[in-house]
Amino acid sequence: MTQKQSVLIVDDQPGCIDLIRNSLEQEYDIMAALTGMRAIKIAANHPKPDIILLDVMMPDMDGYAVCSELKSNPVTSNIPVIFVTVKNEADAEELGFKAGAVDFISKPVSPAVVNARVKTQLALFRQSQEFRMIAQLRTRELEETRLQIIHNLGRAAEFKDNETGMHVIRMSHYSRMLAKATGANQDWVDLIYAAAPMHDVGKIGIPDHILLKSGKLTTEEWDIMRKHPVIGADIIGIHDSPLLTMAREIALYHHEKWDGSGYPEQLKGESIPLSARIVAIADVFDALTTERPYKKAWDVDEAFAYLQSEAGSHFQPELVETFLEHRDDILSIQKTYAE
Repeated sequence: MTQKQSVLIVDDQPGCIDLIRNSLEQEYDIMAALTGMRAIKIAANHPKPDIILLDVMMPDMDGYAVCSELKSNPVTSNIPVIFVTVKNEADAEELGFKAGAVDFISKPVSPAVVNARVKTQLALFRQSQEFRMIAQLRTRELEETRLQIIHNLGRAAEFKDNETGMHVIRMSHYSRMLAKATGANQDWVDLIYAAAPMHDVGKIGIPDHILLKSGKLTTEEWDIMRKHPVIGADIIGIHDSPLLTMAREIALYHHEKWDGSGYPEQLKGESIPLSARIVAIADVFDALTTERPYKKAWDVDEAFAYLQSEAGSHFQPELVETFLEHRDDILSIQKTYAE
């Protein structure tokens, strides 16, 4: 048996509540409140009403105030509210819609009208919820696909550079940890975690004889190597997406240095985007502490000492200090995502 939907009737006149109750009780479960404050409490409890019929003219707290309060609370903000009132002037309706109501019913009420309006608004609400769920699902699927593409491209760049896919995973976790420690909001922290794997995607465009060279690069070869941030930015492109915007920002600027001696634009200090300053530390630290065919892995203390020695020249000093304060988190990431 299908459970009935519920209607909360709010009116300071018991007779009005009874009249509306008689119109609806065969099809709906009925709740009732004689005051606005009582209505707010009922609406916030479980199970919540599916719709609220709300009188405008009530003592202490009128319907506009009740509706505004309901709409300001995330628990009750989605419940449709229909005003039931003797006021039928245009300004009354304007105030009601501004407060968040979806419809008006004039007193004295007609049972047929009440039934029709309630049924219509519940159907519209159900339809809007379905549309919202579909939109959220599609947005989530799109975001997951975009994240997977970014992650895979990041790993492709690392494999081409004779590194491992675990590098982009570890440095992404280091970046998220450091971003969170700066006090950045959670959305921004999540963005840097998702965008960091694309930092070296531009290496896809560097010839293998340069990228994989075991010996020292010539001046001409270094000039080509230093083009990978711009190549990466071009690969990612310019988009409205905050995620892709940050990914491009990181790819382009993660080789800039705090003292202005980096590349490709010789940016200095805080003119370097914070995302790139954070990723620079995470990227270098993981490169130092990971074994490569051409070098042994440094231990954490050696890598920490290097970061300290480069604070103020390569890296922002405050970020280095913050990073070093999270030794336990760093060791945990290393262990969890070891080669």
